Amino acid sequence: MTNAITFSSERRSQLLEQMAAVPLDLLVIGGGITGAGIALDARTRGMNIGLIEMQDFASGTSSRSTKLIHGGLRYLKQLEFKIVAEVGKERAIVYENAPHVTTPEWMMLPVIEGGTYGKLASSVGLYVYDMLAGVKRGERRIMLSKEETLRREPLLRTDKLKGGGYYVEYRTDDARLTIETMKAAVSRGALAVNYAKAEELLYDNGKLKGVRVVDQLSGESYEIYAHKIVNAAGPWADTIREKDGSKFGKRLHLTKGVHLVIDGSRFPLKQAIYFDTPDGRMVFAIPRDGKTYVGTTDTNYEGDIVHPRMTVADRDYIIAAANFMFPTIKLTNKDVESSWAGLRPLIHEDGKSPSELSRKDEIFLAKSGLMTIAGGKLTGYRKMAERIVDMVANQLQQEGKGSYPGCTTDKVRLSGGDVGGSQGLAAYLKSKTEEGVHQYGLSREQAAKLTQRYGSNIGLVYGRLSAKQEAEQAGLPQDVFASLLYSIEEEMTATPADFFIRRTGAVYFDIAWAKQWKTQVINYMANRFGWSEEETGAHTRLLDTLIHDAVEPKAQD
Repeated sequence: MTNAITFSSERRSQLLEQMAAVPLDLLVIGGGITGAGIALDARTRGMNIGLIEMQDFASGTSSRSTKLIHGGLRYLKQLEFKIVAEVGKERAIVYENAPHVTTPEWMMLPVIEGGTYGKLASSVGLYVYDMLAGVKRGERRIMLSKEETLRREPLLRTDKLKGGGYYVEYRTDDARLTIETMKAAVSRGALAVNYAKAEELLYDNGKLKGVRVVDQLSGESYEIYAHKIVNAAGPWADTIREKDGSKFGKRLHLTKGVHLVIDGSRFPLKQAIYFDTPDGRMVFAIPRDGKTYVGTTDTNYEGDIVHPRMTVADRDYIIAAANFMFPTIKLTNKDVESSWAGLRPLIHEDGKSPSELSRKDEIFLAKSGLMTIAGGKLTGYRKMAERIVDMVANQLQQEGKGSYPGCTTDKVRLSGGDVGGSQGLAAYLKSKTEEGVHQYGLSREQAAKLTQRYGSNIGLVYGRLSAKQEAEQAGLPQDVFASLLYSIEEEMTATPADFFIRRTGAVYFDIAWAKQWKTQVINYMANRFGWSEEETGAHTRLLDTLIHDAVEPKAQD
């Protein structure tokens, strides 16, 4: 589906030149899930669209979430019925359009004496949740006895346990969901470039007309003009509003969420759990790929937006929470293999704590014409995109700049999603795994991992296994090398961190693998891109720092 010619990192400067050549209908600032969703929606309606991202795609909030396409049970508590209904229905749409990066996951909510949710509240809450979210019959909540709860998850504490609620959430790879959405937009003709920073906003008689964009890798500068400009910069949305002189009224309130990754041998969780902490907050523990990850925290944040980190207090809080609910595991600091910290760009409300702030998205319209979309959740990205693109379409129409149809992205398969829908996924993965083993000589584990990651794009990855000589010269196994080639040529991987963090998730979920192959990957990329010694050193230091920071907490924010 995606054409190597259009989304290769080796064509970034050409794509920026293309964006600068003629005025666009729409320019999007921000390449997280919201920006990617806007690009796909606008392009499917026929708009001429460009997107710029100052770091890598999904490098902000969109690769640092709890990695759930979830209906937001907690929002019932805040009586946010509309959010629950909307995102609940969205889960099913995302699942059908990208089943290779979205997996239904039965979630258990233990009912603890004195906890947030009693047995009746849990039962009624989950029932209302199922109804609002339009959950299909086979996935509706079940209430479990204490015995049944412990049978499904023996690690749970036995004292004070009354039973459990059992309901379906959807696990995802947030960074891959973002990149697959972006690739779907690009395959339809959207222009998207990472490491392209909106340095200066350009005006004509007070009206926003364009952006001076600086390529962060080459230093080249471009002037890109567009009839409409949307600011979807996540935690940086207010930075863009400041440049525009329109940051007044509502503003962003950043909160930080941290997750810890622990090896499955130390935390052999059988079942995803959503549980109470002693201070009344709620935390997830989720098994994934032989690991268990636990989070999240929810604290006010005013530090470095580019590299938020786990602090000692964050780590200790999550370990204590896990040990409280699973007392036999006795986790210590040494058990933390990796971590990630992400920022939630929420809309500020005076007097509210981080956990009480609404996850609603809002659109701000400035006098200059700048349109900002902020807040919201990973799960609701498609509807957020629909709302802002509707607004763009209306404005363009009123100004006599074309006529555009309504949103159809609920029916648009994401890149890699052509696997026969959720019903056909298992058979597709099985057949393509067999192909990897019998035709390409991969181990079953290698083939299964690649097929799950790339979905219906697996053929494009398998096609790159033929570069055996190059792989040997690079000192990389064929499966790693094919993934690297595909990510450079078809997913705009421009730095080693892009590959090891956002294209493969290895720094979080297989940090030993990242450490094992980082030197060879850096050397190959340096040769291919013609990096100077200084550039290679900078990329190496950044990746080393990110690996270090994933493992070692800082003293405080």
